[in-house]
Amino acid sequence: MTGLRWVQLSEQERNEFLGTGGIGVLSFATSGDEPPASFPVSYGYYDDAEDFYFRLSFPPGSTKETVIDNPVSFVTYAEGDDGWRSVVAAGTLEELTELPHESVAVQGMWAVEIPTVDVFDRPRSEITFHDFRLDPETVSGRKETS
Repeated sequence: MTGLRWVQLSEQERNEFLGTGGIGVLSFATSGDEPPASFPVSYGYYDDAEDFYFRLSFPPGSTKETVIDNPVSFVTYAEGDDGWRSVVAAGTLEELTELPHESVAVQGMWAVEIPTVDVFDRPRSEITFHDFRLDPETVSGRKETS
């Protein structure tokens, strides 16, 4: 990786890279010396508010329920003809289930496209999902440069 250089993405470049959704890794802080609990996820992105949205399931035996209230970091990455790009966001998730439909958070959820990925051992219709928003405390993007 000698000679690898990167620069910050502008806000416009970051919004174009994120689009209205994609895939990435959501990591939850844990206690003590344990590594973070990390999960591949689909996300939606609402650029007007710079909010990320996630539809998470809690299958039996999942560690998500024990860490869901902990601080998170979210990373998405892609490589293309112009090199690699990545975005990292950090903050705390807000569950949308109990919020009124006219709330800004719920309205933002309707403006995004969260890709559907079937990675479950039973039909998707049998799995309960919860919607969450990440209004990040920090967000940054980088891109490769020559």
